[in-house]
Amino acid sequence: MIEDEDVELLLTDLLDIYGYDFTSYSKASLKRRIVRLVSIDKFPSFAEFRYKVRTDESYLKRFVEEITVNVTEMFRDPSFYKSLRDDILPVLGTKPFIRIWHAGCSTGEEVFSMAILLKEAGLLRKSLLYATDLNPSVLEKVRKGIFPLQQMKQYSESYIESGGLKDFSEYYTANYGQAKFNKELSEKIIISTHNLVSDSSFNEFDLILCRNVLIYFDKDLQDRVLKLFDASLGTLGYLALGTKETLKFSVIQNKFKQLNREKIWKKIM
Repeated sequence: MIEDEDVELLLTDLLDIYGYDFTSYSKASLKRRIVRLVSIDKFPSFAEFRYKVRTDESYLKRFVEEITVNVTEMFRDPSFYKSLRDDILPVLGTKPFIRIWHAGCSTGEEVFSMAILLKEAGLLRKSLLYATDLNPSVLEKVRKGIFPLQQMKQYSESYIESGGLKDFSEYYTANYGQAKFNKELSEKIIISTHNLVSDSSFNEFDLILCRNVLIYFDKDLQDRVLKLFDASLGTLGYLALGTKETLKFSVIQNKFKQLNREKIWKKIM
């Protein structure tokens, strides 16, 4: 049985030894994931698990992969992408250059979805998409732009539902059960590790997307991250969150106006 105190000890280790700060993550969610990992990897005791994480950097990599949430898909919530397509990109298109930040991008499906939207709006050539995540191994997948071919049917349906008019297979080459996305999409993606907990703002963006990441943070950390987004957005820039996330009751809520039901806010001051 893993106690809350055990989890606290492990989080202190991670911060002291490696600089990874998970202390403000939702404790219930973290504990569930740790219990699952201890069980999957068949550790006889929590003490041995903790020792392994403390002393084995390759196992630390596995730990971070399992603890950070990497569930994502292309054109997830098609109505959200339809709103980006119809309401946001025409406004961004009036700018000489467009900078977009996908914070906590995981394996990059949403980044490639955005690149496709920009391409179809004729805006890709004057855009840069910054894809960041805490976890370096998921960023490797973004870099390759290769996803399982079996997911393309579902992605294609979501793409069409989001207002896509092309044959989705035009955007990738199928090979050995994998779909490799076209180079012109990945050329506009800048990939970097960035820790929302401890790293600072690094650019001024027109649109920031951070979908289904904040739900794993406690209230203080949510506010800290939202302040970071506020500092990273240009005036009249847009912030997009996940379906269960909101700016209501946050420290920055008065600076933003919600545009629609799709969890997109415009910075008004």
